[in-house]
Amino acid sequence: MRKAGILLHPTSLPGSAGIGTLGKSAFAFVDFLEKAGMKLWQVLPLGPTGYGDSPYQSFSTFALNPLLIDFDDLAERGWATSALIKKPSYVKAKGPVDFGAVVWWKSHALKEIAKYFLELMTNPDGAGENFDPSVKMEFFSFCRENLFWLRDYAAFMSIKSFYDQKAQEEREEKKCDVNGSWNVYWPKKLARHDEAAVEKWINEHSEDFLQTEVIQFFAAKQWQALHEYASSKGIEIIGDVPIFVAPDSSDVWANQKLFQIGKDGNFSAVAGVPPDYFSATGQLWGNPLYNWKNMKKDGYAWWIARVKKMLSLVDYVRIDHFRGFESYWAVPFGSENAIKGKWEKGPGIGLFDAIKAAIGEKGVLPLIAEDLGVITDEVRALRDETGFPGMKVLQFGFDKNERNAGALKNVFLPHNYETTNCVVYTGTHDNDTTQGLLESLDDESVVLVADYFTGEKNSLESAKKLVKSKKLCACMVKAALSSTAEIAVLPLQDIYALSSEARMNMPSTSGANWAWRAGENMISGEKAEKVAAWLKNLCVLYAR
Repeated sequence: MRKAGILLHPTSLPGSAGIGTLGKSAFAFVDFLEKAGMKLWQVLPLGPTGYGDSPYQSFSTFALNPLLIDFDDLAERGWATSALIKKPSYVKAKGPVDFGAVVWWKSHALKEIAKYFLELMTNPDGAGENFDPSVKMEFFSFCRENLFWLRDYAAFMSIKSFYDQKAQEEREEKKCDVNGSWNVYWPKKLARHDEAAVEKWINEHSEDFLQTEVIQFFAAKQWQALHEYASSKGIEIIGDVPIFVAPDSSDVWANQKLFQIGKDGNFSAVAGVPPDYFSATGQLWGNPLYNWKNMKKDGYAWWIARVKKMLSLVDYVRIDHFRGFESYWAVPFGSENAIKGKWEKGPGIGLFDAIKAAIGEKGVLPLIAEDLGVITDEVRALRDETGFPGMKVLQFGFDKNERNAGALKNVFLPHNYETTNCVVYTGTHDNDTTQGLLESLDDESVVLVADYFTGEKNSLESAKKLVKSKKLCACMVKAALSSTAEIAVLPLQDIYALSSEARMNMPSTSGANWAWRAGENMISGEKAEKVAAWLKNLCVLYAR
């Protein structure tokens, strides 16, 4: 079935103080999707973000990001008071996300709200008419059902908050960035995840531990309500799972035998990508690599749990850096860049066979393979063997590096799609906006793009007019929807032809990423209604 959707991470939603949340604007966006004839909403990873605010570097692959919690909803449920959710003056009501201010405010406020919630559960009779006493059993059921990850995550965050102070002191002393980490600053027994030491910590810090569980309960309840509302409107959600997890995460700390970690607690090798025409030194990501041999011994249980959990939250899952399952670039720990890495074999089809056998419905998994980057015949064969749809990015069809890479034909252009089993994007969160890209093209390229999407011969002047009027960006949106790809996904920025200031992320940089937020008129009001009508007409026209 042909479908179309919009890519928008919840942090980019408007209407709430400081950062987008799972509150009223999220529900309004679902309404916008329905009016636009869209059947899909794609988000980025939903986990709690760490250093750099990247959703691809999370403290847990199983947890939800507390910053997404909507305070007004907590008050309406009777779980918070107006005083507890009051916005401080340093948090902006509109504009890009100021993560420093938001984290400082919401992390402290959530602790106080969680404390209040625990007091309500202790004395529900005095909680007031808005508080439903049955929520106490809901909370305990949530903790029991999610014990397999929640206990370690809550313990990790409690220990981390205590020992990260040392990292902060070192930051100030050295006047440089020091990312606090469990294998650097924690006592040895805790760092090794010694069960007795962890249990002792939990018992001695039970209040802190319980507050983290409550905060995850808040996030889970709000996400469940949003997902159910989307389902009622015929909207499915595409989630995102990075192939690797963050080094500073409960995932690595609690499952050290599943990663390439030496006896000294240091990583043997870390993830990255080799040098190419985008970067002479490659990209050094720094994520710990999996010990696939040990993972295979228990039938890939951790990966099965990971995918199962994600599919309980969303309807499809995009697997980031799919090529790493065939071969991954292993860089020696401590390297300054990714030049000295080497290719190592991944788990291949065995991993996906195990996941399909455990949780696949009739042997089918609703996964999407992010098959971008250095893709070999072996990677293509693995993707095809799994049956997962790959990705096509229209912007790459006109990238000079792609054109000069020696390929017989550019696989990102719609007329070259060899299968309908793929997902087409105008661009992704890692690309410039499509309008921004068009505005940056050289003369030769802008004419080529104009010729391709208009089907006419354009002069340089006419091509530039098409860019300035934003008609060429609209042509690319139309091309994605009209393509043979079974699924088409459009970033909200491209639907509104926003320039580079609306870019979500620039890989290998830090400081201004992940902060973009949509305007309220992009999801509701007269302007949004007009855009929704345009999109719906295209979806009807191209049977999506």
